This record gives sequence, C-alpha cells and structure tokens, in this order.
Amino acid sequence: MFKYIQKDAFDQSCQVHQEPFNFVLANNILSNEAQFELDRDYPKYKEAGFLPYNPDECGPSINTFVEELTSKGFSDYVGDMLGIENLHQYPTLITLCHLFNKRFGTIHTDSKSKVATALIYMNHDWPDTSDGCLRFLKRIDDIVVPEIRPIYGNFTIFKRSDNSFHGHLPYEGERRVIQIAWLTSEEEKMRKNKRGRFTRKLKQLFGGWDKKIGAGRDKNKSHM
Repeated sequence: MFKYIQKDAFDQSCQVHQEPFNFVLANNILSNEAQFELDRDYPKYKEAGFLPYNPDECGPSINTFVEELTSKGFSDYVGDMLGIENLHQYPTLITLCHLFNKRFGTIHTDSKSKVATALIYMNHDWPDTSDGCLRFLKRIDDIVVPEIRPIYGNFTIFKRSDNSFHGHLPYEGERRVIQIAWLTSEEEKMRKNKRGRFTRKLKQLFGGWDKKIGAGRDKNKSHM
C-alpha cells in the first residue's frame, strides 16, 4: 500500500485519543532502509519555519513520499482513526521545515480553515531536552500526553477543534518536519500557499530580524 510508511509498525504503535480532542500518535513508522535517501533529498532551507512545498527544491524520494502522504489511501487511513470519513475529499497543503528559531511553537489552535493536521518528523536524533518537542494540551496550560520527540518516523495527526491546543518550548536549530494539512477549500489552499511564499521572501530579506524577535519569548507564550 505504501512505499515509505510501514503500515504494520503504524498499526502496532498507533495510539488513538478522543479527549480532550481527537488525535493519533505513532512512532517508528518509516522504513529504516529509506532514511538515507530521504535525508539526502530533504530540502536544506536557509529560512526558518514551515515553507510551502516545491518539488523542484526536493529530491526524488521526498517527492515520492509527499505523493504517498497526499494519496487517497493514506488520507482515508488516518482520517478513519480520527473519525473523519473520506478525508481525501479535502485539499491537502504540504509544508516542510528544516530550521526553527525560538519564535515558533507558541501554544495555539489551528485556524478554522483546517480540517486536520498531520506531522511527520525526520530528524536523526534529538538532544535530551523538552525544547522543540510537540505538546498537546487540555487547556492552554495543561499537557495531555508525553511530549512528541521530533525524530525520524514519529508521527501525529489531530482533528482541528476550538480546544485542539498544541505547541512546544522554544528551540533553535535543525528540526525537520513535514506537515500535511487538510483544508476546507481549494481557495484556502491557494491563499495559504500565497501567504507562505510571501512570508518566505520576507524571511530571505529580514531573516536576522525574524530570529531576534523570538529570542526572548516566554516558554508558555500562546496565541489564539
């Protein structure tokens, strides 16, 4: 069914949660044999944060992997776990991250234009720290489950709701993540892609400024 995702490992490690909102956790879901080529083909962005997917900036294995992540089979497979029928009917927006600065990770819920969001992590390893490890929260200050370390093969997907709070402690450095967002319309996809491209140009011009803004953010900072 899938080339890079190990469905057996996914099924065995999968944890489905329905409180305080619907989300799924899984780990070691990617083939160890594929790690070298996925690492080789992952885009080495100089700008921090999530950037719109451009196949011309990625190698062949990443492009094939993105096709897998946006396929009907994968969308409906994970959608069923969340209780969302025919998740494939919603347009998918792919963004990739190579670097983070301390501005990112503030606690928030996603916009109403998102139906569900998945994150698959690609780092080889991670320091012995909570910094940069995703947290789900009951409230804006109450952690639900153990933090998700952003290492190769760790995966989560969650259904967007008014209380789907998530975020992480400030982190600066390499943090490789592929994000798949299922959106309410093609118009929203176009709008988000356009905004992402514009924001990237700003980062190219004012990257140092962007880094300085987040340097002193409070670890519990949130935005609604």
